[in-house]
Amino acid sequence: MKDGPIPVIIGASQFTQPKNLIDPLDPLNLMVKTSEKAFSEAGTDEIKSYIDTIYMVNIQSWSYKDAPGKLSEILGLKPTQKIYLSDGGNTPQMLVNRAVRQISSGKRKGILITGSETSYSALRAKKGKIKLNWPEKEELSYMEGKIWHGTNEFENKYELIIPAYSYAIFETALRAKSNKNIIEHNHYMGNLFKHFADIASRNPYAWIKPNFSVDDIITPSPENRNICHPYTKRMCSNVFIDQAGSLIITRESIAEQININKQKWVYHMGGADLQNVFNITQRPSLTNSPASREGVKLVLQQAGLKLKDINKFDIYSCFPSIVEIIMDEIGLKADDTRDLTVTGGLAYFGGPWSNYSLHAIITSIELIRKNPTLKIMVIANGGYNTKQSFGIYGNRPPYAPWNEKEENTIQRQILKKSLTLPVEKVNGQFKVEGYTLIFNRQGEPIKGIAIGCLKNGNRTLAYIHASKDKLNEIEKKELVGKIFPIRFNEELNRNIIRILN
Repeated sequence: MKDGPIPVIIGASQFTQPKNLIDPLDPLNLMVKTSEKAFSEAGTDEIKSYIDTIYMVNIQSWSYKDAPGKLSEILGLKPTQKIYLSDGGNTPQMLVNRAVRQISSGKRKGILITGSETSYSALRAKKGKIKLNWPEKEELSYMEGKIWHGTNEFENKYELIIPAYSYAIFETALRAKSNKNIIEHNHYMGNLFKHFADIASRNPYAWIKPNFSVDDIITPSPENRNICHPYTKRMCSNVFIDQAGSLIITRESIAEQININKQKWVYHMGGADLQNVFNITQRPSLTNSPASREGVKLVLQQAGLKLKDINKFDIYSCFPSIVEIIMDEIGLKADDTRDLTVTGGLAYFGGPWSNYSLHAIITSIELIRKNPTLKIMVIANGGYNTKQSFGIYGNRPPYAPWNEKEENTIQRQILKKSLTLPVEKVNGQFKVEGYTLIFNRQGEPIKGIAIGCLKNGNRTLAYIHASKDKLNEIEKKELVGKIFPIRFNEELNRNIIRILN
């Protein structure tokens, strides 16, 4: 690695707020709590004078005019740069990658990365169960970038903006690609998420401590209702949590100068940030991620490691399909015995909106401090299999410097493969590539959504309309690869597939 400042992580703390508190803390004060704990690990207040930057992950559950500024004031920090990010589940790992680049280039001396969500307490207040003693909501005064919903106007007409629906469509496409039948694939998903549940059950920071069997995960019940085919509630990210985390990165020379205990040091060994084609309907495939396929090569190259050298992973797990896609792209087989999560995943540990992967990174640091031989890879995902950020953590600095030129070249190549825009009004024949069925809260299927192609190869979207009995019947059949008549309904302003028999 070239000469220059060497970044090192010297502080890491997370907190899960107990359920059913009468007076729960708001997101800002949870960040104060975890940041103070992260600073206390250094064993000296001197580190605060080196913090010249704050990165804060977007907060969905509450709003402040200047949360980074208020946090700085409470902690006694005087940063020259405050960054408040727009949304995206890749954000925490992307911010760590950015932080180590800034420090290794000599531009920054110390960076605090933090984030928090309190959707659980906010929901309790909305239901009238508690009264929040929180600051008044204020309009945000600044943000880097803008809120991006990840789907375009045409895709929104068919509700692809709802993450569970889009990821369920990927799931049925993956199922067909695997040649598993519906029962076999359900058990595959159940076994995958049972692994996550088992790890969450041993994690003191997990929102729930599940002791779920495969059947508990895949079988619909009053406590585990169908959300959308083939997902039950226990396969979906749980955003109704109260969690926070903070991370401190500085130069190795500063950590030595102020005598921070070396047993607390953990290195970021490599990182990468890549994006897939943005619009779902314009992707060459619904079942892959070039960003993951290429990102894993870059991060391993920088770390000087091979995939077999990684002891544990934390693969973003908002829904089973993204775990399956990333596993396939990075080269993990279904029978690999290494842990795929260090926290327990978004369904069980908790899914604090854009901030989940900060908890994965902090947990990785905690594990490495206990066992310095560990090498842990964190893979964060944003949007709808849209943006992926990689990080490897261990006991030594990177083997090679950042190769930003290669990363930029790869990114251009990925985006060049975008398909043409989908056809919005269709009358003809439609071949299903992926689909889902939507259920009401009583567990009854009410409609379906499908993505597919026409005879000329162009893509489009359609709603599946059928009677309740027919939808119940469809749930037990594979629709991917089937061809149906499709018509544009002027009154509904939507493409419709009607299944009558």
